[in-house]
Amino acid sequence: MRDLEGKEQADLFRWLHGNYPDVYRHAFHVPNGGHRHVAVANKLKQQGVKAGVPDIFIMMPRGGYHGLVIEFKASPPAKTQVSANQKEWLNRLADQGYLAVLCRGIDTAKQQIQDYLTLPENKKIA
Repeated sequence: MRDLEGKEQADLFRWLHGNYPDVYRHAFHVPNGGHRHVAVANKLKQQGVKAGVPDIFIMMPRGGYHGLVIEFKASPPAKTQVSANQKEWLNRLADQGYLAVLCRGIDTAKQQIQDYLTLPENKKIA
Protein backbone atom coordinates (compact mmCIF):
# COMPACT_ATOMS: atom_id res chain seq x y z
CA MET A 1 0.00 0.00 0.00
CA ARG A 2 1.43 3.37 -1.01
CA ASP A 3 1.51 6.16 1.54
CA LEU A 4 0.48 9.02 -0.76
CA GLU A 5 -0.56 11.21 2.16
CA GLY A 6 2.78 10.75 3.90
CA LYS A 7 4.73 11.53 0.72
CA GLU A 8 2.70 14.69 0.09
CA GLN A 9 3.15 15.84 3.69
CA ALA A 10 6.91 15.32 3.40
CA ASP A 11 6.88 17.33 0.16
CA LEU A 12 4.87 20.06 1.90
CA PHE A 13 7.41 20.32 4.74
CA ARG A 14 10.30 20.44 2.24
CA TRP A 15 8.45 23.27 0.46
CA LEU A 16 7.94 25.08 3.78
CA HIS A 17 11.61 24.66 4.69
CA GLY A 18 12.76 26.07 1.35
CA ASN A 19 10.24 28.90 1.00
CA TYR A 20 9.16 29.85 4.52
CA PRO A 21 11.93 28.82 6.94
CA ASP A 22 10.38 30.72 9.86
CA VAL A 23 7.04 29.02 9.32
CA TYR A 24 8.86 25.68 9.02
CA ARG A 25 10.42 26.28 12.46
CA HIS A 26 6.95 26.80 13.95
CA ALA A 27 5.24 23.90 12.15
CA PHE A 28 5.03 20.23 13.02
CA HIS A 29 3.25 17.03 12.08
CA VAL A 30 1.32 15.08 14.69
CA PRO A 31 2.12 11.38 14.07
CA ASN A 32 -1.28 10.04 15.09
CA GLY A 33 -1.96 7.80 12.12
CA GLY A 34 -0.33 4.74 10.71
CA HIS A 35 -0.30 1.11 11.68
CA ARG A 36 1.41 0.17 14.93
CA HIS A 37 1.79 -2.89 17.06
CA VAL A 38 -1.04 -3.06 19.62
CA ALA A 39 1.36 -2.65 22.56
CA VAL A 40 2.90 0.48 21.00
CA ALA A 41 -0.53 1.92 20.21
CA ASN A 42 -1.67 1.34 23.80
CA LYS A 43 1.48 2.96 25.19
CA LEU A 44 1.03 6.02 22.96
CA LYS A 45 -2.63 6.30 23.99
CA GLN A 46 -1.57 6.27 27.64
CA GLN A 47 0.91 9.06 26.83
CA GLY A 48 -1.84 11.26 25.41
CA VAL A 49 -2.18 10.37 21.73
CA LYS A 50 -5.79 10.98 20.70
CA ALA A 51 -7.64 9.82 17.61
CA GLY A 52 -8.55 12.51 15.11
CA VAL A 53 -6.02 15.19 16.09
CA PRO A 54 -5.18 17.13 12.91
CA ASP A 55 -2.00 16.31 11.03
CA ILE A 56 -0.25 19.68 10.87
CA PHE A 57 0.03 22.54 13.35
CA ILE A 58 1.54 25.90 12.50
CA MET A 59 1.99 27.72 15.78
CA MET A 60 2.06 31.28 14.45
CA PRO A 61 -0.86 33.52 15.43
CA ARG A 62 -2.34 35.55 12.58
CA GLY A 63 -5.54 37.45 11.95
CA GLY A 64 -6.84 36.88 15.49
CA TYR A 65 -6.31 33.10 15.25
CA HIS A 66 -4.01 31.26 17.65
CA GLY A 67 -2.51 29.26 14.77
CA LEU A 68 -3.29 27.20 11.69
CA VAL A 69 -4.32 23.56 12.04
CA ILE A 70 -4.58 21.32 8.97
CA GLU A 71 -6.19 17.94 8.58
CA PHE A 72 -4.25 16.73 5.55
CA LYS A 73 -5.54 14.22 3.02
CA ALA A 74 -3.85 13.02 -0.17
CA SER A 75 -4.62 14.79 -3.43
CA PRO A 76 -7.59 13.67 -5.48
CA PRO A 77 -8.36 11.16 -6.86
CA ALA A 78 -7.45 9.62 -3.47
CA LYS A 79 -10.68 8.94 -1.65
CA THR A 80 -9.53 9.10 1.96
CA GLN A 81 -12.49 9.90 4.18
CA VAL A 82 -12.53 12.40 7.03
CA SER A 83 -13.45 10.54 10.20
CA ALA A 84 -15.98 11.72 12.74
CA ASN A 85 -13.11 12.20 15.22
CA GLN A 86 -11.22 14.35 12.72
CA LYS A 87 -14.27 16.53 12.07
CA GLU A 88 -14.86 16.88 15.81
CA TRP A 89 -11.25 17.99 16.40
CA LEU A 90 -11.41 20.56 13.60
CA ASN A 91 -14.61 22.00 15.07
CA ARG A 92 -13.27 21.94 18.62
CA LEU A 93 -10.05 23.71 17.62
CA ALA A 94 -11.99 26.30 15.60
CA ASP A 95 -14.11 26.94 18.70
CA GLN A 96 -10.86 27.56 20.63
CA GLY A 97 -9.62 30.20 18.20
CA TYR A 98 -7.56 28.25 15.66
CA LEU A 99 -8.06 28.37 11.92
CA ALA A 100 -8.80 24.66 11.48
CA VAL A 101 -9.10 23.42 7.90
CA LEU A 102 -9.23 20.31 5.77
CA CYS A 103 -6.79 20.28 2.86
CA ARG A 104 -6.97 17.66 0.14
CA GLY A 105 -3.50 17.61 -1.34
CA ILE A 106 -0.31 19.60 -1.29
CA ASP A 107 -1.50 22.38 -3.60
CA THR A 108 -4.52 23.11 -1.42
CA ALA A 109 -2.34 23.07 1.71
CA LYS A 110 0.24 25.41 0.15
CA GLN A 111 -2.50 27.87 -0.83
CA GLN A 112 -4.09 27.69 2.63
CA ILE A 113 -0.73 28.39 4.28
CA GLN A 114 0.04 31.27 1.93
CA ASP A 115 -3.42 32.77 2.52
CA TYR A 116 -2.96 32.41 6.28
CA LEU A 117 0.39 34.17 6.14
CA THR A 118 -1.23 37.20 4.52
CA LEU A 119 -3.28 37.77 7.66
CA PRO A 120 -1.86 40.41 10.01
CA GLU A 121 0.28 39.20 12.90
CA ASN A 122 -1.49 39.23 16.24
CA LYS A 123 -0.31 41.95 18.59
CA LYS A 124 2.04 40.73 21.28
CA ILE A 125 1.21 41.42 24.90
CA ALA A 126 4.18 42.85 26.79
